[in-house]
Amino acid sequence: MQTRNKIMDDISQLMTNAMGVAQGAKDEAENAMKSMMDRWLADRELVTREEFDAVRAMAVKAREENAALLARLEALEAKGKKKG
Repeated sequence: MQTRNKIMDDISQLMTNAMGVAQGAKDEAENAMKSMMDRWLADRELVTREEFDAVRAMAVKAREENAALLARLEALEAKGKKKG
């Protein structure tokens, strides 16, 4: 009976160690995949959401300023035609 308990204890210990190894392999695989994805994204020179939003805001402001300058130019041209 003592031998049977020792075998069961050994099997239990072996299974516990195998689960620890499997968990370690899973963690390592996740880290490797994350690193690979980070490198892939960096190689693509993608921008962050914050950078995109900042450039978008600059473009909207430039478009508004352009429209204001166009309106001012048209007003000045209309004045010039009235005098000429």
